[in-house]
Amino acid sequence: MSRSHASLWRSCLGLGSLALAAVAGCSVAQSPGTTSPPAAVVLPADARALAYGATVEQVLQNPVLAPKIRGLFGPDWGGVSSGSLRLQPGAETYFEQGGPIRMLRIGGTDYIALSSCVPGDCSRRNALLLIEEGGSRLFARLDEGGIVHYYSYGEGVTRETAALVTESGFQALYPHGRPSYAKLGWTEKIYRGISARPGPAA
Repeated sequence: MSRSHASLWRSCLGLGSLALAAVAGCSVAQSPGTTSPPAAVVLPADARALAYGATVEQVLQNPVLAPKIRGLFGPDWGGVSSGSLRLQPGAETYFEQGGPIRMLRIGGTDYIALSSCVPGDCSRRNALLLIEEGGSRLFARLDEGGIVHYYSYGEGVTRETAALVTESGFQALYPHGRPSYAKLGWTEKIYRGISARPGPAA
């Protein structure tokens, strides 16, 4: 199966009937009757959380997951030399100060959750990586100082899934928001940079 990449860059996320409306350079309020993020809860720690490593660094270097994580972020992963880099710094830097590895249940599906941030700038530049149980699908949310980027990897992933799943997971982990954005709600964030990448056939 060939790999494909769908991206909406410099766009806003409007949620409605599981569809996204891209509008350049604006924030979008959620309209009545639109789709909300799936329910998410933090699960008690168990051995599944350590399936790919005991630290964020070990998970990123895991031989099974490492290629998928690079594929998840594509050119956004590396530094300036990546050419088409959209993040500054690259996504790799967002995982230098790893936090605890936890388990989340989002919409009835269990995920390994990795939280991390750019050293010295955790309140503004932070990341959440979600690994679906079994490792076949990955989702990520990167906050670039108030501009939120979403990424998906795996069979059947969509731009809608990337935003809904990661926002739900983020809210479960940080119900009061990150310190700098504690007063921001779901309808008030600015969204852009949504990427969806199907993985290779098994």
